[in-house]
Amino acid sequence: MTHTYYSYDREQLLSAPRLPLQILPDNGAVFKALAEEMAAEIRRKNALGETTVFICPVGPVGQYPYFVDLVNRERISLKNVWFLNMDEYLTDSGEWIDKNHPLSFRGFMDRTVYARLDPALVMPESQRVFPDPKAPQAMGELIGQLGGVDICFGGVGINGHLAFNEARDDLSPEAFRALDTRVLAISPETRTANAIGDLNGALDDMPRLCVTIGMREIYGARKVRLGCFRDWHRAVVRHAAYGEPSAHFPVTLLQSHPDVLLRLTEFVADLPQA
Repeated sequence: MTHTYYSYDREQLLSAPRLPLQILPDNGAVFKALAEEMAAEIRRKNALGETTVFICPVGPVGQYPYFVDLVNRERISLKNVWFLNMDEYLTDSGEWIDKNHPLSFRGFMDRTVYARLDPALVMPESQRVFPDPKAPQAMGELIGQLGGVDICFGGVGINGHLAFNEARDDLSPEAFRALDTRVLAISPETRTANAIGDLNGALDDMPRLCVTIGMREIYGARKVRLGCFRDWHRAVVRHAAYGEPSAHFPVTLLQSHPDVLLRLTEFVADLPQA
């Protein structure tokens, strides 16, 4: 089966997408826009004396240096901010991989974000939350206690997954949107793509299990902001914008979200010339 939207040029891509798209010049512009939106929402909520709640990814990660710089330079307090990270790799026995493991998302956030923020500004450790494989239901409970998620930031996987909500051909869109935070096996497609990106292709060393925030939690966020900038995102973006909503390509389920925006680079918008 051939999908004509995979060959859409820029004009066709922007003609009638089913979810909003924003083209920015390059990777840096996408990352900077994400960071600026993070900072702007925190400033807004701080001014109201309200808590800010974000779902945060480790992929994309290019927004974090910009965000750290904004917070430190503009003295933006994070004391009333919660970062709920999307996911983490697990060992074969279902435990978080060690924080010192090069693939650990917990270790990445500690080294690249929290350690670089001014201690006078950074949020308490109790407000830096990862889904717990031993108590996955705790994430949804916490979100409820906090009054919901203000913005979910993220990227899109090669099979359309959000966080590690892997594609499921056996579920209806409604059933997939209802999936909560849980432990699951990572698909072969995702393991391969991540091995290429993170381990120089060492597929045998890629974890096979993960814990991921659920599609229910992502879809329930008041806003969703995605960034796409890799070469294979050319097809991902076109499928997201023009494919039928289905659990086969989970990002298509955001077509019905009330406030979603997918930012992409000029590189992704333009197809190579034949």
